[in-house]
Amino acid sequence: MRVTTFNLHAGVDGWGRPTGALDHAASLNADILVCPEIWRGDDGTDFFLELQRRLGMTGLFVPLARAERVTTGRGATTWQPRLAHVTGEHGLYFTEHRSLSPVQRARRATTPSVERGDWGLALLTRCPILAIRAESLGRLPRERVRRTLIVADLDLDGRVITVLAIHGAHLSHGSFRQYRLVQAIADSIEPRRPILLVGDFNSWRPPLRLFLPRWRSLVRARTWPARLPHSQIDHILGRGPWHTLGGFASDGGSDHRALTADLGLD
Repeated sequence: MRVTTFNLHAGVDGWGRPTGALDHAASLNADILVCPEIWRGDDGTDFFLELQRRLGMTGLFVPLARAERVTTGRGATTWQPRLAHVTGEHGLYFTEHRSLSPVQRARRATTPSVERGDWGLALLTRCPILAIRAESLGRLPRERVRRTLIVADLDLDGRVITVLAIHGAHLSHGSFRQYRLVQAIADSIEPRRPILLVGDFNSWRPPLRLFLPRWRSLVRARTWPARLPHSQIDHILGRGPWHTLGGFASDGGSDHRALTADLGLD
């Protein structure tokens, strides 16, 4: 079974230029695909339906914020503006829970057109779905978006497994509070059932060992930033008799690399 997590950044870079992230996600041909920052536009640009169609998958999309997406941006050869983490990027704007900064408002006013839509988290799979639901993780005070855990019970060749999909908040925003909820949800699952916890954690593995004990990393590869990665903040974690047959990270045009693991179950 192939499992992939890939943060799509709504298919645009930090300047608001289209990327090949959607095509790259499809090319990995996963059996279970977790997509943080997937985009469903009001104008019919729907990454979730497109991946379902291309890959023959079913699953669940959870909207986490209303957003505006720029696809006509221009900029340097860098993936995003040099001070994007301070002044904000040019590709995505979130106004549902917090106002834009003065710099962002001025820039947004000069953008001729934007696409409005839902920015969220998706879990897609070729495995038969026995049950699937979304568990709210709330919204931290400094966050512009909500957070959710998707919980899916799947039939893997006659054996029930559970897959948890996540896009975690940043450590600086207090994500440890959300990981307490994740741990409680995971601990409520039948203890002998194999579980996977997959997604963009916005966290290195050492802090996660404290927040999420008893989980094993099933693939290790640097995923961020995509062009010259120095850290792994996207993870495929497992509980139960999983073994790794292979794994890798691949650059697909987003700010994160896609993380893939080929897994077996004893």
